[in-house]
Amino acid sequence: MRVVLGIDAAWTQQEPSGVALIADKGSCWVLIEAAASYAAFLGAGGDAAPILRHRGSVPDAGSLTATAKEKAGAIVDVVAVDMPLSLTPIVGRRVSDNMISSMYGARHASTHTPSATRPGKLSDELRVAFEGEGYPLAVSELYPPALLEVYPHPALIELAAADRRLPYKQSKIRKYWPDESPVARRANLLRTWSDIVGLLNAEICGVKDALPLPPMDARGYELKAFEDALDAVVCAWVGACALTGRARAYGDKDSAIWVPVSSSTLQPSRAVGIMESRRRDHRCAAVRDSPCQ
Repeated sequence: MRVVLGIDAAWTQQEPSGVALIADKGSCWVLIEAAASYAAFLGAGGDAAPILRHRGSVPDAGSLTATAKEKAGAIVDVVAVDMPLSLTPIVGRRVSDNMISSMYGARHASTHTPSATRPGKLSDELRVAFEGEGYPLAVSELYPPALLEVYPHPALIELAAADRRLPYKQSKIRKYWPDESPVARRANLLRTWSDIVGLLNAEICGVKDALPLPPMDARGYELKAFEDALDAVVCAWVGACALTGRARAYGDKDSAIWVPVSSSTLQPSRAVGIMESRRRDHRCAAVRDSPCQ
């Protein structure tokens, strides 16, 4: 069994980070859990009280991987994180940022510019902590266990075969639909979320059940919690694609952003997960064709 831990990592300690855990059960990938914060993932189940409003905290790589192993019943193969990560200090835009922006900028999915302060130390400490747990940062070929940097916007473009970035960020709904009423904007957002959940559910069993849409009258922080959990599932899906040879690393020897691609466009010299490629391609096809819904 293969296991992927997806983390929608906030660039500051004040904001919560979504976490998702998926496992390859043979017939398809299965969503074991999706949480809107580190605390929710680490404390979910048992006698833990539900978290009404998620808060930010410092990621604990050891606790996250140990908890994931306990919940999945197997060690994590890949940790896929939405945060700039590098083998050298990040002081500005990287080759990986520029490559993604060149590839997806016309579709409105350029990367944000990282700096020495944001995410800065948080990024360095996260990478070092996961490396200490046996998950070195992968910047070219993937040899599990490994840590990957991923970016949900281009991943969703590939998942949806979309012409441009999907309008799914709740903080930007006024920008997405400036001429619509607040009620119409929220309805559009929930419709987009529903579409994304449906697409992910075709790739990962159980996504629809684990991510019911918030109600129309949900508070802003409730919408953000859903979005963070959703992004974490996207991160985990990218990690699964990397394990099955369906992702490409954009970057250099210091950093790389992994993005899913169509199997028909993969080039052997740049494809990842080259080991056991025939077996992985077969299992990947089984995932896509399986009745997960």
